[in-house]
Amino acid sequence: MTVAAPVLRLQAPAKLNTFLHIVGRRANGYHELQSVFVLIDWCDEIELRLREDGAVVREVRSNSAGVVFEGDDLCTRAAHALKARAGERGASLGANIVLHKHIPAQAGMGGGSSDAASVLIGLNQLWALGLTLPQLCEIGLGLGADVPFFIHAQH
Repeated sequence: MTVAAPVLRLQAPAKLNTFLHIVGRRANGYHELQSVFVLIDWCDEIELRLREDGAVVREVRSNSAGVVFEGDDLCTRAAHALKARAGERGASLGANIVLHKHIPAQAGMGGGSSDAASVLIGLNQLWALGLTLPQLCEIGLGLGADVPFFIHAQH
């Protein structure tokens, strides 16, 4: 008899910018910003389940936001970045990532970044990696400037 792996369910909240000021431009073309964010109770939902084959598989179960998904979205990129950080052990780590998308894309509400933060936090727990908050933020920063904010906010 096969026992189903437990599911970890996480809320990935949206944010609103209450203040945004461009203060400069970086060498990579991104802007330096001063900003104040506030979380709101509009959330995407993430379900994570362990896989034993080392694969990372993302599926979308609901998409009330009408988002068009790329094959390698921030959820899967976050999982692969965490696997890479795990080193040799990472090859055997796998997960099913189920996304219930409610936050609209390209609305400045941080939906993708929040989803990535939830995946990093959840898989760190499920994979028993024991990475610290600063380590998760370092990985998150490689995915997007807003990801560390969401890691701190959700942790």
